[in-house]
Amino acid sequence: MSNHQPAFSRRTVLKGLAAGSAALVLGDYPALAAVGGKGKLTRVSPDALGVNPAAVLAFVNEVEQKVGGLHSFMLLRHGQVAAEGWWAPYAPQHPHMLFSLSKSFTSTAVGLAVEQGKLTVEAPVVSFFPEYLPAKVEPNLAAMRVKHLLSMSTGHDKDATGPTRQAPDGNWVKQFLALPVEHEPGSKFVYNSAATYMLSALVQKLTGQKVVDYLTPRLFDPLGIQGQTWEVCPRGINTGGWGLAVKTEDIARFGQLYLQKGKWADRQLVPEAWVAEATTKHISNGDNPASDWAQGYGYQFWRCRHGAFRGDGAFGQYCVVMPEQDAVLAITSGIGDMQAVLNVAWDQLLPGMAPSHLQANRWEELKRRLDQLEIRHPEGKTEPATAKRVSGKTYRFEDNAAKIEAITPTFRGGKCTLAIRDAKGEHKIECGAGEWAHGAGVVTAPLAGTIDAKVAARGGWTADDTYEMTLAFYETPFIQTLTWKFTDDQVSVASKMNVGAAEKPLVGRAA
Repeated sequence: MSNHQPAFSRRTVLKGLAAGSAALVLGDYPALAAVGGKGKLTRVSPDALGVNPAAVLAFVNEVEQKVGGLHSFMLLRHGQVAAEGWWAPYAPQHPHMLFSLSKSFTSTAVGLAVEQGKLTVEAPVVSFFPEYLPAKVEPNLAAMRVKHLLSMSTGHDKDATGPTRQAPDGNWVKQFLALPVEHEPGSKFVYNSAATYMLSALVQKLTGQKVVDYLTPRLFDPLGIQGQTWEVCPRGINTGGWGLAVKTEDIARFGQLYLQKGKWADRQLVPEAWVAEATTKHISNGDNPASDWAQGYGYQFWRCRHGAFRGDGAFGQYCVVMPEQDAVLAITSGIGDMQAVLNVAWDQLLPGMAPSHLQANRWEELKRRLDQLEIRHPEGKTEPATAKRVSGKTYRFEDNAAKIEAITPTFRGGKCTLAIRDAKGEHKIECGAGEWAHGAGVVTAPLAGTIDAKVAARGGWTADDTYEMTLAFYETPFIQTLTWKFTDDQVSVASKMNVGAAEKPLVGRAA
């Protein structure tokens, strides 16, 4: 789920964007008025699309130096890919957890159901679930409409997601309807992922299909999106407000669909009226002119500065649509300061978009830079004598929150095989030296047992007694750094996730 409390830094708002730039841009590319197709998006040099390669270079350099944590980005202009990059071991073929960017897809499902005549945004929420209503329906609950779920203005005083998920019988719908609604619906913006879950629940009830299945023939298949997965609640309803995983190019296609007002190739996949309604400001969410979280909220889309709008998710998953520039920016990442990424995009990418073709400029340099992207990892020294001394030893741990019982590291040829025994059994992580080693299956992050995901690992000796390894759970935002410090008969293992506080080191003793 998304936590939209980024650290806002005041930045100079760009000036001088021509009000008529969209018309100029589209006039230069008349053949691209309705991009679409199931195959890969077309790749074109950025200068051919009026994007200065130097601006993309500046964007990549600044996010690495000042923000860090990007896993991928794809910049579309005039419906074609101007630039793209993945920080290894993240790669184009891997899906990535979207967190709250899922909400914009749920909104789309609601729009399609509205088109089919299955509901209206003015329909009372209580009308869909009479079997789950509390004994007494208070006036504010009775006044809650579908549009209030869509615009995060349900009337709740705070996010209802935690209490909703605590339903003892797993009935999140019933639990949501039982919660107090302190304010008149429509009067107050409160970010509320449980509201989006309710949208998913009502779509499933009206269509007989989970949102992911309902969208497959109507959205995913026509856009060429495959392999999408979506989490479900205990009752088998897609979580709606989070839980969708797709690839970076899929995010870009979705953004391009909305840029094209719901049209893809020769088909109107999403009603143009719904695209306009969903991306229009329906409620105020702040008054900070330098914040992209205070420009108004639509129907599960955020309004942005510079006339843009976006869907986004926790730890930096973005689908930014820029109508004035005829551009889309898709990003996956694992960061804490989500505003910082948008600041760099506005500061570097926007000035680099011209209304017509540019002369080739630093394109080869940009290609080389994008080909070499890689997340930060240990730079190891020559394998010390310690490696041979501790290799194959089993270190046992006292009871701990991560449920780690024992770890056995094996060092050979600079590489490490980490055998872990925890509450879920035994599994191994292969850690490369000078390259990423991809695990064959799903593993649990050591000392962070809530993450079960595919992993790529890379490590090295940073001192004679210290081995450091980076575990990239490359279908998620999460990257874990483990630092092992060996002494005579024990090892201290410190863990740090890329988002969140460092864990207290565990101390294991040789068996």
